[in-house]
Amino acid sequence: MTLHDQITDILAAAVENGECAGVNVLVRRYGEEILYTQAGMADREAGRLIQRDSIFRLYSQSKPITAAAVMLLVERGLIDLMDGVDKFLSGFRDPKVVDDRGCITKAYRAPWIIELLGMTAGLCYPDGDPAGQYAARVFEDAHARIREGGGIPTVAFMNRLGEQPLAFQPGTHWRYSTCADVLGAVVEVVSGKRYGEFLRDEFFLPLEMKDTAFWVPQEKQERFVTCYEHTEKGLAPWRGLHLAVGEYSREPAFESGGAGLVSTLEDYSHFADMMLGDGVWNGKRILSPASVAFLRSGQLSDAVRRDLWDSLGGHTYGKLCRICDDPGQAACLARKDEFGWDGWLGTYYANFPNEGMTILSMQNTTNAGTTTVVRKVRNAVLAALSRGEI
Repeated sequence: MTLHDQITDILAAAVENGECAGVNVLVRRYGEEILYTQAGMADREAGRLIQRDSIFRLYSQSKPITAAAVMLLVERGLIDLMDGVDKFLSGFRDPKVVDDRGCITKAYRAPWIIELLGMTAGLCYPDGDPAGQYAARVFEDAHARIREGGGIPTVAFMNRLGEQPLAFQPGTHWRYSTCADVLGAVVEVVSGKRYGEFLRDEFFLPLEMKDTAFWVPQEKQERFVTCYEHTEKGLAPWRGLHLAVGEYSREPAFESGGAGLVSTLEDYSHFADMMLGDGVWNGKRILSPASVAFLRSGQLSDAVRRDLWDSLGGHTYGKLCRICDDPGQAACLARKDEFGWDGWLGTYYANFPNEGMTILSMQNTTNAGTTTVVRKVRNAVLAALSRGEI
């Protein structure tokens, strides 16, 4: 059986057993395509198949692009990684911290940019603890405004989040959070452009990422996948709002650097190739080699690393990506120095710099991320690589 057939069978089984509605996979090595395959539906009710040019919601796979945007401004001398975020966003001035009992005290400083890149800033997503409840109120207001046809602009939104108490003193713990959204607002302030405009000019146009943006215009809606969620009766369409993202038919007021982008496998492969090419894609210099090396490196101390999720065994974290530094501790076949991230609706990105290889996968199911089907695909690809077959 060829690797292509094996991966196709893995995807087909995931669709058959209801793990996902549809899924596709692209593997590239040294700038050449190794395989592409797909299975399942982009829209089951309409009978539309997943295709190579299907447009998916990236959710947290937006984060590596945001990290790259920050580093572009760092290498231009416009941001210092030890700048406090309050230098750019007034909402973070006079920061507070709330503990698990709800007691609020003064933070000893605002988070640094480097802490935002490492998810050690003290920020949080809407959650059940006191800090998460403060954040949830801001997101609930944003959702209400989106449903009314409006929204909260990026910088204003992040200033409101900055006014809420942090979950811990900056730099003392790791917690997955709104850090990338805050960084998107910082890029907007520093560049003087809307965040989406900055990404378009500096990344999407030169990288020819023609289907990557914060919304999907009418002429592309036919390629936009329907999302599904798991219910007691199986997969059902999901059309909700999550993290102030979910209305893609119009340009949003809030351009979420942590969750807002849509893209295709082909588009994202251009970004991945650039990150493997030390900042160059198709002869165009996008980032410096120094910035790319920095983006591919971990940054957590041993004490902070203890806060990482169990599913990230064998990995550290830095610059809005996981980085594998102990492959034997990972829950699937892995390679040292590989890096990437995934998204809540099933997109997945892994670059292997020592092997010159990229694995990309996209599906359309909520609460997905690095799923069983992704681990099976990785295992098959890395086994074939070890046998010298690719």
